[in-house]
Amino acid sequence: MSSILTNNGAMVALQTLQTVNKNLGTTQSEISTGRKVANAKDNSAVWAISKQMESDVQGFKSIQESLALGESTVSVARNASETITDLLTEIKGKIVASQEENVDRSKIQTDIAALRDQIGSVVGAAQFNGLNLLSNKSNEAGSGSVNILSSLDRSGSTVKSSDINVGKQDLGTEAAVLGATAVGAANDLLSVSGASAAAAGGNVTVSFTAGGAQAGASYSVSLTGVGGQEIGTSATTFSYVARDGDTEADVSNAIFAKMTAFATENELADTAFTRNATTGAITVTNNDATAANTITVARAETLDGTAEGGLAALSDVDVTSQDGANSALSNIESLIQTSINAAASFGSAQGRIETQKDFISKLSDSLTTGIGALVDANLEEASARLQALQVQQQLATQSLSIANQAPQSILSLFR
Repeated sequence: MSSILTNNGAMVALQTLQTVNKNLGTTQSEISTGRKVANAKDNSAVWAISKQMESDVQGFKSIQESLALGESTVSVARNASETITDLLTEIKGKIVASQEENVDRSKIQTDIAALRDQIGSVVGAAQFNGLNLLSNKSNEAGSGSVNILSSLDRSGSTVKSSDINVGKQDLGTEAAVLGATAVGAANDLLSVSGASAAAAGGNVTVSFTAGGAQAGASYSVSLTGVGGQEIGTSATTFSYVARDGDTEADVSNAIFAKMTAFATENELADTAFTRNATTGAITVTNNDATAANTITVARAETLDGTAEGGLAALSDVDVTSQDGANSALSNIESLIQTSINAAASFGSAQGRIETQKDFISKLSDSLTTGIGALVDANLEEASARLQALQVQQQLATQSLSIANQAPQSILSLFR
């Protein structure tokens, strides 16, 4: 049955043309934007995933900048540490030269002083953007290290940051400054047993243990010996100010090192300093059996001190005498080892930062590739589809034109 009111052929052709035009519009949008998922309407699940990944990529770009800044800062500290090691090696050469009896030790001492001043200049200049990793004297907790943002760790919808911790390595030559604020009660920082003892021709032992290590805490022990005791009738003081990160063992080791250096420098034969590796207790023993001996201990416990530089002992190097030259030769090795350890620590940290920076770069590229696989359009496919749809559009238009002309045939029935 033919009808001039209802043209089924035209309706079918119109629907086909509308579908072709819709597909053509979608294809043209893919070609113009380069994406098959340009908004949440196109594919909400894929769009949500891609946006989350894009935010991570943006975060990793900021992390790369943080790692680049951290790498530069650590690199400055490492180069400075290596330079200081070279300067200390030069000083060692001067000290070795001073062992000769027919040399001008005063001129050698002048050269050593100049090299020492140069080390101070290197330490002062070894900063990047105001941060100096070769200075660690603050009393504030956490000041002994810096955290460099290194990663974003995602677990589902939760994200947390990760850091690379780089410890400071103090290579300054400044002496410690003891604090003035007294502790709450005696024995807060130092516990002393046998504060004074006497014996006729026997051994005398004094032990003390550091406790409650904290940044800025001042530990000071003065020993006085009478009779045959070699430490002398005047007080000999061994002090240390803790820096951030120090443990009780660090305090004990530092004081013990000062004592052993004193024993070496003064060639003590009858006085022995020993340290218990387990408890950290330092024991002073007198083995002079020729007279009654007494060792007295005075202690000072204060807070808010300023820690000494890691190379503070360099200020005590004096080769103008034979004894001084001998002592300097013994002490310089530990100073060189301190700077070597600092350079090695910074080198290790810099290597880790470089590795992390390379990884973050590759990870960012992988995420970007993944995002592209989810939302980017296949332009070769889209181009071929565009050509096909344009042909379909033309055919659908022609079909609609033919369908619209169908009622014209009914006119012939009325002639």
